[in-house]
Parts: sequence; C-alpha cells; structure tokens
Amino acid sequence: MSLRRRTFLGLSAAATVGLSTPLLGSGLHRAYGAEPAAPARGFAVGVRQFHWSRGARSLFTKVFYPTPGTPGGAPVPDAPLADGVFPVAEWSHGMGGNSDSYASQTHAIASAGFICPAPSFSDNTNLGSVYGGEWSKDVSEVITRTLALNDAPGGPFAGRIDTAAGVGVSGHSMGGMTTHGLVTAWPDDRIVAAVPVACVDMGDPAASVRAGVLFIHGDKDPTCDYALARRAYAELRAPKAFLTHVGADHAAYLNPGFPTFDRTQNTLVDWFRWRLYGDTAARDRLAADATGDGTRWESALA
Repeated sequence: MSLRRRTFLGLSAAATVGLSTPLLGSGLHRAYGAEPAAPARGFAVGVRQFHWSRGARSLFTKVFYPTPGTPGGAPVPDAPLADGVFPVAEWSHGMGGNSDSYASQTHAIASAGFICPAPSFSDNTNLGSVYGGEWSKDVSEVITRTLALNDAPGGPFAGRIDTAAGVGVSGHSMGGMTTHGLVTAWPDDRIVAAVPVACVDMGDPAASVRAGVLFIHGDKDPTCDYALARRAYAELRAPKAFLTHVGADHAAYLNPGFPTFDRTQNTLVDWFRWRLYGDTAARDRLAADATGDGTRWESALA
C-alpha cells in the first residue's frame, strides 16, 4: 500500500502485549528536598487508582510511582512515596489494553524515579478515536490531573511532583500513535520527552513542542508500517533518536526474554532520565544501551 501520511495497517488484539517483569534499574536515588537529580538506585513500585474523566470520556488511570523498598515484585497499592520529588512520565497502552497491559514498561519507569500515569482508554479498540485525536487529548487531561496532585492539600503526592521539569509521554501501537500525536497534530507544549513505540506518522511536527523524541520499532512490523515511522523521524528536528529492532515484529521486543528486550528498556528509561532529570550520563549511555546484535541505533542529540 502507498506510504501516505496516516496510512495505518489493520490492528488486531495482538497489538497489546501482556508484559510483566519490571526493569530493576542500576541504582537510582536522591534525597528528598535536594535539587532534582536523577536517582542513584532503583525503587520498589507503588500504585494508586484515579477515576478521572474528560467530558463524557472515562479516564480510569493507575499511577505507578517510586516507593521505599527493593526493586522488583508487584506494585504495592497505596504505598507511601519514596523520599524525593519526581517528574511525570506517562505510558499509553495499545489496542484492547488497559493500565496493566504493559507492566514491564510502567514498572520500569516508576522504579527509575518517575511518576507514571497509565490511563485505560474508554474506547480501547477504536482506531478512529486515535486518528481523531481523542486519545492524545485524553493523555493531555491525564497529565493535567496528575500534575494537579502536587497541589492537593494533604494528598499522597502533595509537593512531591516536579512540575517544572516538563513531562514525558510514551506508548505502544495505538498508544505510540497517541504519543506521536502529542508532538504533532494535537500538541502539548508541556512535553519534553516522547517515546512512540511502533507508531505511524500522525502529522507535521508542532513548533510549540520542544520534546526530544525517541522512536522504537521493529523493521518487520506487519501492523504499523516501519517506513511511516521512519518518515515521522525524518520530519522531526533534533534531539531525536531511532532504535530499530532488526527483523522484529510489532511487539516482541517489549517482552521479557526477547533477545533485545533490555535495549528497549534501557533506552526508554535513559531517554527519560536525560530529558526530565537533565542526566547527561544517561544521554551518553544511550548508544551503548541500544547497540548490539539485532538492533540499529541512529540519533541526532545536539
């Protein structure tokens, strides 16, 4: 089929993958009250649930976050936050998914020192809603609601969210399209880091968004045309990067045990560490994170 903008191949329920094992990280921590800095050790993960909405659209959201304890294991409901002030890095699921469908990614993000809201889109099989911008607008609302938790008197997140750092967004398949939409057709100028995974080109880059964008994609993806993601990458200004899983399909590289899974996780986390914490060591690790048999790395980081 022709490679025109917004061309999208048919999705199936297989577009959403069940992912369960969080990346433990490499030692992320910082003291509460200090200047925001990338944590130096990993955290256990807590989770709280919120029943938000945007007009008539339900936005049930699980917010994953750092909590004291050893990294790994299931998220602890309503656990206390770890000491610190943490930026926001959101994740959007794919077709048929929900807040729990990508546990490997959401838990890794939270364990690395981020507040990670993961909405369950109310029309989770409706591709037309993605192309119409409804999911991207939903994410903007979730970001607004999450940041507002910082100012909720007596709330568990009060004073603990870094609202000055900008925010990160990420997601897979229809969630990846949603993510790309937030830096193109339905821009949110709070975004400074975006990671669309297995997406297609959703529009022209928005001048108002200063995000660094990391694409992750399998070059044999039968669902979201790799060539369209490459087009989207070419259109964006730096900073940007592209991690290609050579020979991989739509989602295998998001699953623990896949040969290049760790490269997905490490580049995702270090991209957010660099863009949201200003961690230049994480930026300098990116090429090593992404490089090895079965992957190809390209970047323009300046």
